[in-house]
Amino acid sequence: MRKILILGAGRSASSLISYLIEHASEQDWQVTVADRDEAQARRMVHNGGNAALGVALDATQAAERAALIESHDLVISMLPAFMHMDVLKDCLRLRKHVITPSYVPDALWAMDREFKDAGLIVLNEMGLDPGIDHMSAMRILDAIRAKGGVMEAFESYCGGLVAPESDTNPWGYKFSWNPRNVILAGQGGSAKYIREGITKYIPYHKLFQQTVRIAVEGLGEYDGYANRDSLKYREAYGMVDIPTLVRGTLRKAGYCAAWDAFVQLGCTDDGFPMELRADATWSDYLNAFLPGSTGKDLRGALAEYLGIDLAGEVMQKLDWLGLFGNEAIGVSGLSPAATLQSLLERKWKLEADDKDLVVMWHRFQYMLGGRRHVIKASLGVIGHDQTHTAMARTVGLPIAMASKLVLNGEVADRGVLLPLKPAIYDPVLNELETLGIAFHEQESVE
Repeated sequence: MRKILILGAGRSASSLISYLIEHASEQDWQVTVADRDEAQARRMVHNGGNAALGVALDATQAAERAALIESHDLVISMLPAFMHMDVLKDCLRLRKHVITPSYVPDALWAMDREFKDAGLIVLNEMGLDPGIDHMSAMRILDAIRAKGGVMEAFESYCGGLVAPESDTNPWGYKFSWNPRNVILAGQGGSAKYIREGITKYIPYHKLFQQTVRIAVEGLGEYDGYANRDSLKYREAYGMVDIPTLVRGTLRKAGYCAAWDAFVQLGCTDDGFPMELRADATWSDYLNAFLPGSTGKDLRGALAEYLGIDLAGEVMQKLDWLGLFGNEAIGVSGLSPAATLQSLLERKWKLEADDKDLVVMWHRFQYMLGGRRHVIKASLGVIGHDQTHTAMARTVGLPIAMASKLVLNGEVADRGVLLPLKPAIYDPVLNELETLGIAFHEQESVE
């Protein structure tokens, strides 16, 4: 029997756990789900019978974490990204394969040789974005290159959104994953990409102003803004000399202009606690970011400060959140970002009958036979319910399918890996298609 350990039982782990349990008998698997909240871990495996076990684990406790890792064959870390390195070091020392959905930190790349020498697989970026984005892009890129095409441009955008039937607020957004990551999106450095041979940089305070409008067939129009560093994938994708390469995030059209108001005010700053009492109002919160009195009411003062239309869509979105009202903020001593998060978690909550939506869009431009070709590939996935959301399915299922490949010896490479080769992307994408997670492609020739 092969033993699989899943560290973390958060909202993105549900479909991963269900898949592993469903295939446990035929694959001879024993699945353990470990979480700080033992009750949550047990809930996640409640239908697993003897094939699954939910246990308590504080992953910051090194001895307990290592003991659990040692008794399993494969470790899947669904912990927050900053906690992965301790797990990875344990897996190296204890000789265990490991899979994560997170970006590879520089410190892990530095350990590549050690994992290779130990004969271990460390498969990262195996979720949605990163994950499905890599696999779907590489399948098309490899096909283009196989027929002699020369790439000129590659653009890729992805967003976790709300399904049209559940889109009941003017922001067109509800939380389907970690709210903190949404509030802090884009921080930590300039976004970087290349356009027509020129490297472009977008500092955080300009990120939500420099957007592109992307029409996705059958799904509508979206704002796209650039991710942190698109260029780090040029070599991995085999496109070192490509003139245009952009990777970004999707939000519903109009979202970014309104979110930029928070950025310009300073509401997304996470670096200091606000000196507002819990009985302060949301009007007090906004007013704290405005300069001295202008003789206007709060709406007028804010519109003048930001240079926006007092009756425009941005103000309407802010008004809908209740930011100009007298409701108490209900929290104190938190950063501006965390204070705002407390409001948005209530306003942007997925209700019991709501469903989320994942949208991914790629554009490939290449030359072949003296003619320019353009391929557009799009993916739209609507969640099943509150447990098996589109986000949980598109993050968790690729990891689960990769677990099968690793444990069955179908991944020959060792060391720190991304899902960029056919041995991984073909079986995973093929199986995802059987579950309704499939791309629609259109090609045109100029």
